[in-house]
Amino acid sequence: MKKIVFVLIGFLVTPFLKAQTLESYIQQAEASNPEVQAFELRYDISMEKVGEANSLPNTELSAGYFVSEPETRTGAQKARFTVKQMLPWFGTITARENYAAALAEVDYLDITIIKRKLRLSLSQSYYKLYAIKSKQAVLEKNIQLLKTYEKLALTSLEVGNASAVDVLRLQMRQNDLQEQKEILLRDFLTEKTLFNNLLNSEENADVTLVDSIYLPSGPDFNQAELALHPELEKYDILFQSVEQSEILNQKESNPNLGFGLDYIPVAARPDMNFSDNGKDILMPMVSLSIPIFNNKYKSNTIQNDLKQQEISAQKADRKNKLETILGAALNNREAARIKYNTQIKNLKQAADAEEILIKNYETGTIDFDDVLDIQELQLKFQMNYVDAVKTYYMQSAIINYLSIQ
Repeated sequence: MKKIVFVLIGFLVTPFLKAQTLESYIQQAEASNPEVQAFELRYDISMEKVGEANSLPNTELSAGYFVSEPETRTGAQKARFTVKQMLPWFGTITARENYAAALAEVDYLDITIIKRKLRLSLSQSYYKLYAIKSKQAVLEKNIQLLKTYEKLALTSLEVGNASAVDVLRLQMRQNDLQEQKEILLRDFLTEKTLFNNLLNSEENADVTLVDSIYLPSGPDFNQAELALHPELEKYDILFQSVEQSEILNQKESNPNLGFGLDYIPVAARPDMNFSDNGKDILMPMVSLSIPIFNNKYKSNTIQNDLKQQEISAQKADRKNKLETILGAALNNREAARIKYNTQIKNLKQAADAEEILIKNYETGTIDFDDVLDIQELQLKFQMNYVDAVKTYYMQSAIINYLSIQ
């Protein structure tokens, strides 16, 4: 019976096995998950906007025909052709590019964050699937154990050391465990659908799970430094993007320069003969666009200052929340380790009690009430063991999400 207990003691993923299975699923999800792809496309759009920022206003072309031709000394003006190009103030285009690049960096961090969240969701779903599978194995082994007890009860019934009620109670207990096993199957199918959706695979695709895992024997090392976490770094980049926005705002509050050229064809005067007769007119032009009413730019400066204050407050709030999540995860993981060690002790003691009962059977003094009690305790300890290991690794996944990678 002790062999049965120790067979039941391996339940989640060791680091080596995790690297072969869960890590490969994570890589698959990062490559095919639609949400990740959407964020990557958003980043591509942002990078295109950096190139878009390096552009000038449209060149203005105009043409006009004099219905009533103005007569000049050199001849009648026939038409007017104009080309004009406005130029932003010196450094405006560079400021615009820097602002677009800062926004693109925010989108890049979003990709990093969404991949971390995907890794967290996929890992936790994987551990849930493994726990369900492990509990199914526990229930199946307990059903087989109860069948063994049932045979012992039937043998004892023949010699008058047990009653038919003992046999029926063992059978009813088997039915109860079979019911739990079938319910777990439904839970497994539901969780598998979620897992495959994260992978962007078919809902019914098989999921390969490792056979066994143990908690690491050494102490848990935590390298979580929230100051370096992408979620907090994003606020720093947002703060910098507002700084770039203000630089751009100041540049745009400066005048715009314009350069142009007018060309007017002139018809020669037929009744006169002189050197400039019919000479076309070519007139270079310079223009200046001055933002006299600059309340817009003053308002933008105030808004940018308020945005930076808002971002700082949001960062402080998010940091507090992440620290709370990290603290809870560390405590829950340690509680899971305590529960894990307790269940191992309980399972060993339950196995010893069961061995004593079997020896009593050899002497003809077995009590099937005690058998059922011990079996129920064993099942409880085995289920608690599975839950402890699942909780340990699910909390570790949260810690990994918050840690340096």
